[in-house]
Amino acid sequence: MEDQAHNLAPDTQLFRDVFNASPIGIAVENFDGQPLFVNPALCAMLGCSEEELYRKHCADFSPPEDAEKDWALFQQLRAGSIDHYQLEKRYFRRNGSLVWGNLTVSLLKGRSSPLILAMLEDITDKKRADEARFRHAAIVESSEDAIASVTLDGVIASWNAGAQRIFGYTESEAVGKSVTLLVPPERLDEEKKILETLKADRRIDQFETVRVSKTGERIDVSMSISPIKDSADKIVGFSGISRNITERKRAEERLREYEKAVEGAEDIIGVVDREYRLVLANRQYLKMRNLTREQVVGRFVPEVLGREVFETVIKPKLDECFRGNVVRYEMRFSYPTVGERDLLLSYFPVEAANGAIDRVACILHDITDRKRVEEARSAMTRRLIEAQEQERSRIGRELHDDINQRLALLAIELEQLRNNPVEVSNGLQQLLEKTHALSHDVQALSHELHSSRLEYLGAVSCMRSWCREFSERQKMEVDFRSDVPSPLPFEIGLSLLRVLQEALNNAVKHSGVKSVEVQLEEQLNEVHLLVRDSGNGFDIEAARQGSGLGLTSMQERIRLVNGTIALESKPMAGTTIHVRVPFRSEHAAGVAG
Repeated sequence: MEDQAHNLAPDTQLFRDVFNASPIGIAVENFDGQPLFVNPALCAMLGCSEEELYRKHCADFSPPEDAEKDWALFQQLRAGSIDHYQLEKRYFRRNGSLVWGNLTVSLLKGRSSPLILAMLEDITDKKRADEARFRHAAIVESSEDAIASVTLDGVIASWNAGAQRIFGYTESEAVGKSVTLLVPPERLDEEKKILETLKADRRIDQFETVRVSKTGERIDVSMSISPIKDSADKIVGFSGISRNITERKRAEERLREYEKAVEGAEDIIGVVDREYRLVLANRQYLKMRNLTREQVVGRFVPEVLGREVFETVIKPKLDECFRGNVVRYEMRFSYPTVGERDLLLSYFPVEAANGAIDRVACILHDITDRKRVEEARSAMTRRLIEAQEQERSRIGRELHDDINQRLALLAIELEQLRNNPVEVSNGLQQLLEKTHALSHDVQALSHELHSSRLEYLGAVSCMRSWCREFSERQKMEVDFRSDVPSPLPFEIGLSLLRVLQEALNNAVKHSGVKSVEVQLEEQLNEVHLLVRDSGNGFDIEAARQGSGLGLTSMQERIRLVNGTIALESKPMAGTTIHVRVPFRSEHAAGVAG
């Protein structure tokens, strides 16, 4: 190698000095791509010694895809197709990192043994700068915001796609025009102040103003503008980013209107975020709690309402609402200004811009007066029912013990008259039948008012007997079925009997059918009564608001024995009354024991 190097060494010391002092990496290679001479700049660039480079082939310095391009051109050079080529490619340094180089390869002619001259310029910083510039340009072009630059005189110099989307002007329509193209006439002085501020080398951040689009639409924008400086730190222009905030401004205006409405509402209104922090509380909320806005807004709900009520009642309801459900429930709160109040609480999920539920609006409606009216009406209804029962008992006793006995004696006397042909008229038999019918009707009325059968026979037998008599009297088929094996307490039996009587009487009056189903059954510590017809039906809400006491009486009777009553009815679709009363039978108690 030394002999070959001696034969190929430069003829002059000057050439050697230039070769060694060149900042560009230089290698002299043979036609096989093997380095014969390398200068210090190439060694420094690749982080290798001369000896290490002499042991490598030119294809060993680069990643395979780069080496393939280089070797293909090298082959053309060897074949005489070309006498030089230039290529940007990557090179491995000794530590494994990559650098970019601009490679120029030429054929050295005029020698007995042709050689290859390879000159390599390190362009790593340039490539990185280009990549950064391209990346920046891609970001600018893909941005939804308007990004533009202007000269010192306020002439638009660059204009991205976001600017075109927001303002409507194409790049060719905007570049070269004054930036005042976008400024409303009444804000020209504002634009002058902006340029003066920038020329004084001061940035403008998040400045909200109004601009005009190509169509004349006024657009709310938030602007951030910075001076552009050259290498000598001299201001040569300005670069600005404008964001369309029109929708946000409109949303803020709607929010202000909403807050005004909320503030003036008589209901108690608060808004809670996902951290259970109160972010809004209206005037009524603060008034009822006797607190200032600073004591409520921004604080956690447990701090304002108390940890226990929050954990046991409020938090589970809020969590359900955060899952997207509207929640309503009633609760009694104690307020320092007015004491205990009954409230109807309604929680509504509030969505953020991305569609996620991030807040809950809580509306508390005071129903204390309504509850008191309901309680008063309930008490009145209870007293009415008690008075009705007392009156029914009194009339029942009188009918049974007095009137019915007297009618029985009358029947006996009439029977005796039949044996006296002198005083008997042709209408005696008819009179006798009417008398018996009267006795039957009076007895039936007695059962309606105060049925002694309930006491002696029990509720099930009494209800079956009453349905049979009702069916005969009204000429209506009553299909009564029961599978209640245990005797019912008197209070439960009486309540069920009265509901059954009211339901069947209503069916006769309003259903328009001649058939009714009655089912009494026991299941899961409850007794169920169902009365069903397929008749005309009725509007339940209209009936509740009417002057009659039938529905109210039934509901109050069942409530007094801790039961519930459900009515299902629609015009021309029939009626179903379903009563459920808690009842622990002796049979069930025995099994449990």
